[in-house]
Order: sequence, then C-alpha cells, then structure tokens
Amino acid sequence: MVMFFYNLIIYSYSFLIKLASFNNVKAKQWVEGRKNWKKKLQSELLIHSDKYKVWVHCASYGEFEQGKPLIEAIKKQNPNYVIILSFFSPSGYETFKLWDGAEVVCYLPLDTKKYARKFLDIIKPNKVFFIKYEFWINMLTELKKQHISTYLISAVFKTHHPFFKWYGSIFRKSLLSFAQLFIQDINSGNLLNKIGILNYSVCGDSRFDRVIEIKNNFKSILFFDEFCGKNKILIAGSTWPKDDELLINSFMALSEPELKLILVPHEVNPTRISNLKVFLQKHKLEYQLYTEQKSSIDSNILIVDTIGLLSKLYHYADLAYIGGGFNSGIHNCLEAAVYFKPILFYGSDFNKYNEAVDLINLKAAYNVNSIIDLNQIIKRLLSDKTQLDKIKHNLKLYIDNNSGATEKVMSKIKW
Repeated sequence: MVMFFYNLIIYSYSFLIKLASFNNVKAKQWVEGRKNWKKKLQSELLIHSDKYKVWVHCASYGEFEQGKPLIEAIKKQNPNYVIILSFFSPSGYETFKLWDGAEVVCYLPLDTKKYARKFLDIIKPNKVFFIKYEFWINMLTELKKQHISTYLISAVFKTHHPFFKWYGSIFRKSLLSFAQLFIQDINSGNLLNKIGILNYSVCGDSRFDRVIEIKNNFKSILFFDEFCGKNKILIAGSTWPKDDELLINSFMALSEPELKLILVPHEVNPTRISNLKVFLQKHKLEYQLYTEQKSSIDSNILIVDTIGLLSKLYHYADLAYIGGGFNSGIHNCLEAAVYFKPILFYGSDFNKYNEAVDLINLKAAYNVNSIIDLNQIIKRLLSDKTQLDKIKHNLKLYIDNNSGATEKVMSKIKW
C-alpha cells in the first residue's frame, strides 16, 4: 500500500511537471531532457560496452560539487573506468552536460519500476554512487535485486527526515540497498543506530575537498582585479530577491565610499536580472553587469549575470554574504570559508546545515535578522583587524581539520 502511494506521487509529479513546462523554463528542460533517453544512452554507451562502468548520481549542481572529488579520485586510480554521471534537475544537467570528466552525462529517468530496470539494463554499472540526498525507491530496489554495489556519499541524517517518522518504512528499507553509507558526522550515525542501520562509516563532507581544490587552482580574473582594486569588497553569493533588497538597502545606509558590492544572484535568467536592475534604478544607484564588460571603475555595484564564477570570486571578498536565508535555506558557506572570509547570512534557521552551525560557533559567521544587524556587523568587521585575523586563523584550522573525506571513502571501497 505504501509503495502504491509512492508510485502515485511519482506519476503525479511527472504530470505536474509536464503541465508546468508550458510556462516554466526549468520544467520544460526537465521534460525535454528526458525525451528519447533510452536511445540516447544506448548510442553513447555503444563504444563502452565491454568496459568497467561507474554510475554517479547527483540531484543537482550542489551535489555535483560534492561528487566531483570522488569522480576525479576514481579516474585517477582507474583511468580506464567509464563514468556515467546523472542528474535529476536541469540546473545540474544543463551546467555540466559537456563536462569532460565523465564519458556520459544524462538525466535520471522518472523513478518507476519499468524505467529503473531499463536504465540499469542499458548502463550496466559495476558500481553506483548516490551523492548526499537521493533516495529513489524503485531504483534502489532494483539495484539491490541485481546485486549491484551501491554507496551513499557525504550523507547527513536529521530527525525530521522521513527515515525516522512513523510513515517512513519504505525509506528505512531503502537504506538496506546500500553496501555502505558514508556519512558526514556522528550525529547521523546515532540516528541510524536507532533504526537498526549499522552499515555506515563517518568520513566527513567531500565538499571540503572540492572547495580546497577550487582555491588551489585559483587564477586571477583581470576584470575583477580592476573592479576591486584596493577597495573593501562585499560579495553576496547565491542571492534571492529579498537578499538583494536587504543588501542594497544596507549598502545605501552604510554609504562607505571605499566599499564595493558584488551581487551574484542564484538564478541569472533575464527576468531575475531585469528585476534587480529595476530595483537599483529605483534607488538611483549606478551599477554594471559583468557580461557587458564596461569600464570596471564606473560604479560601486556589480551584478554578476552569469554562472560558474562564484566559488572563485570569494577570493576577492573582505566579507561574504551567503544568500538563501529568506527562502528554503542558505547556500554553500564553504566556498567562502575556504578563503578565510567572515560570513554573513540572513535568519536563524541554519541548524540543518552542519557547516553553518560550526562557523557560528567559531565566531567566523554571523546570522543577521535586520538591516541594523547587518550594518553593525559590517562596520565592526571592516574596522577590526584583530577580529579578522582571529577569524582567518579559526577558518584555516577548520578547513584543514575537515579535509580528506574523499580519501577516506576511496580507502574503504573494494574495486
């Protein structure tokens, strides 16, 4: 009966997405990307039919950032292995569909019994890795049925997850499909113990390895070198409209002539950028768009209207604001923390993010609930070199102490 309702939800979701695709770009990409998926996969895998295959599944962009160090480690250790990288959402697939670190990049088909069997029949994986938060019941059931070694990477479990609810029997059962659960912290392990799941190892969060890699490969960008100059820089990453409103109002109130604001919206579609421009124009603020590449000293506000730069841009920051607090949750703090930058974000609902809790406890991050809070903290941090040095020291220790998750995972897998 429970599976009946699960499958009903899956089919209903597919129906609603198809309806939404008439008016929503992402929904349309979701639908269009899955058309003729069987023929596409068969064609792409034709030349790899006799090779050892590793399937890595990521929900979206953020999960790929966690999975990338693992993929690279697998390739380094086993160069001839074929990597099949799948995504559930368009934001991941559309960004990385041409990534040369995998032989095949595709969408995960709808989670039905029929599609799960067909997908596995086509790709014939020797090993499977699900990154962090993906529990597709029909697919996991089929993987277990076919005795395919499957692993969950960088997982975090919280009390509000369905595994620990009265209705979560099928989700608890799905955990038995994994040969090993590689989890981030001991708190997750304690929760798993309570439901009788013991096949886990605490290995940490592979995002630390990813952000360290990005930092180590940093190359300066001339445009930003010129725009930033010797000014103080506040970089606001992955912002939503309410984040922008808070930051712009704060920027106006502070009226610091040597402070520049770089806004990096979470979504960069034309409507989102247009609305942001209208808001700035309403307040008679001069700004420039990164894609226009005009003189980089014309204004103190820059809108980065493209994707793929944020994790590098934190290098230029004196302060970093992480967006998302007005919405479902703050985005990735570690991208800024790896550069040892003080971090700001809106709201008090950050306890579901281990790194945010850690950074607050280290006094390297500050949660703000008003423009007054934000302004006071910005002023204090920009003028207190002793505090900035302490934050830098604490963040360096934090990043160093939490690196190495990928190596731990690789050491525990029999290839």
